[in-house]
Amino acid sequence: MNLLNSPDVRTLHLTPFAGGSAQMNTNVSNIENKRHHSDQADTTIWLPIFPTTMVLRLNIDQIEPATRDWICKVQIVEIGRPRESLDKKCTFQNLILEDEQECQIRAVMYTDEIEQYAATLKLFNTYLISTARVKVSPTSYGKPIHQFYWILDKETVIEQIKPSNEVEKPLPPPTNLNITSFDRIPHLMVDSPAEIDVLAVVLRCGPQKNAGRSHHRQNQFLFTLWEDFGEIEGHEISSKMATETDLLVIFGRSIGISTYQGLSLQTRYNSTVRVNPNYPQAVALLNWAKENKTMLLSSPSDTTSTSSSIAPMIVTPSGQQLISIAEISSAPSMGVFYVQAEMAILDEFQDFCVLECSGCKQKKRTKDRKDFDCPKCNRKTSLVPRCSFQIDLIDDTATTTSSISAELGEKLLSMTAEDIFDITCTKRQSLSLNHVHEMLSSKVFEIQLRKSSWSSSNTTTTTLSILSYMEKQHIPQSATDRTSKKIKHLEISEVEVMATTAAAAPSNALGKFEPPTPTKKV
Repeated sequence: MNLLNSPDVRTLHLTPFAGGSAQMNTNVSNIENKRHHSDQADTTIWLPIFPTTMVLRLNIDQIEPATRDWICKVQIVEIGRPRESLDKKCTFQNLILEDEQECQIRAVMYTDEIEQYAATLKLFNTYLISTARVKVSPTSYGKPIHQFYWILDKETVIEQIKPSNEVEKPLPPPTNLNITSFDRIPHLMVDSPAEIDVLAVVLRCGPQKNAGRSHHRQNQFLFTLWEDFGEIEGHEISSKMATETDLLVIFGRSIGISTYQGLSLQTRYNSTVRVNPNYPQAVALLNWAKENKTMLLSSPSDTTSTSSSIAPMIVTPSGQQLISIAEISSAPSMGVFYVQAEMAILDEFQDFCVLECSGCKQKKRTKDRKDFDCPKCNRKTSLVPRCSFQIDLIDDTATTTSSISAELGEKLLSMTAEDIFDITCTKRQSLSLNHVHEMLSSKVFEIQLRKSSWSSSNTTTTTLSILSYMEKQHIPQSATDRTSKKIKHLEISEVEVMATTAAAAPSNALGKFEPPTPTKKV
């Protein structure tokens, strides 16, 4: 493979015609025949023979749908699991490629190519890829990593660069990670198609609805591994934590943010989860976790519970100040707020549950639980009930309405979503809320609220949703102002992870860890 520099065409990659050497021998033979008859000819024209097909050597950002005859040197930095398409007609597989400038792009293969390259395309190997099909990236699942994506089909040329190659060297291990720190998550839009990448330490791991509770003063989240992620990666994490002495670090791509079990994280259809990945940032985080393991796991945990009603995960960073409901209503910014207020259900005839996809948790307006083809999951799935309703919050300054859902709502109503659906939708009866009114009467709660907004049809809608709540302890009051009181926090997880940054930690807590982004060495 010959590479040359050209002032007009940047770097060119010259490729011979198919059967190039045989073609050249034939042309030379023809020239010799012409030379033999040159004595009888008045004029002989000499035509030099050179390969004329030239391929542009480009980086990812230089390649567009209209670009022709290009080649790009890339490394595979992520390989997703093969997935079946919605119409069941084919299987596809996503990859993430990174070039020499650390620019990344998504590539996709389909059934035949998945089988063809199964033994060739491996994580962190380097390849020369020529003339893949280039398409515009869809934006329905948040901002893509690149404006285009590639389709690796039968006409794409893929050549592996092996370590023994003296002309083309493999790319060094990747270092480019687009990580979202945990202290940013409460300020992002939950239950939306947007997806994030996270790097975190795993503190505990357990089956779904079978996790212990923790009182760590760290920024921690529940991370739910749905379906095959629980069976494969969940089993791997659980096995390692049972047999290894050190804590684990996971790197998750395309992770969703949800209000399941409070503000939490969950896998989605195209997510990937790597355990102890070989990124410098992950190695640095793992070393930090080893040094601080005793402190991280020092807080006592409750006995693991198998009850269907689990206490909510509360992600309130310690030290947050309380504000009034009136101040939340007038606040121009979106985000997370903390209030002390009474709670009451004034609308007893509202719907107290919704149906959502069992895979991606997308809410549907129907009350029919028949299976359906989910466009987000790309497969046939079922609808399951989820507790969701409106509750009124009252303090000395104002009254407002907020939504409460999932386990938080089930705990408040003292019944499961299945029970609520059976009463309100199957039997078409009203819920009896006398026990709820009695439980809420004359009680004040410390509540974590999220204020969100979205626009459509030239209108902007603002909503409040409860991320966590707990009854205020009746402690003798001092003369200090109410806004100086602090909120305690409680956390629970199936896979409980701690972020790369710990927000608002008290002075005696672990210091903030932020793994450096290393400079990539060539």
